Amino acid sequence: MYPPFLPVPLPFKALQRILLVALLIPLLLITVAAAVPALVLMPFLPGGVDRTVRLLHAHTSQIRTVLTGSRAAPDLRPRRTGRP
Repeated sequence: MYPPFLPVPLPFKALQRILLVALLIPLLLITVAAAVPALVLMPFLPGGVDRTVRLLHAHTSQIRTVLTGSRAAPDLRPRRTGRP
C-alpha cells in the first residue's frame, strides 16, 4: 500500500504506451496539418477525389494503429470488494 501523497508507480508497459503516444501523436498532427491544403484542392483536380479518399484512409489507419497499439491490456486480477 502506498501513502496517499505519493503517486502510484506505473508498470513498464504503461510507461511505454504513454511515451509512444506522446511521441507519435505530434508527428501525426503535423502530417495531417500539412495535408490540409491538399485535401482542400485535390477534389477539384482530375482524379482528385480518389486520391483524397486514399489520403484520408491513410491518415485514419495511421491514427487507428497508434491508438490501438497504445491501448492498455485488461486487468485480469480479481477485484477487491472493499471488505478485508
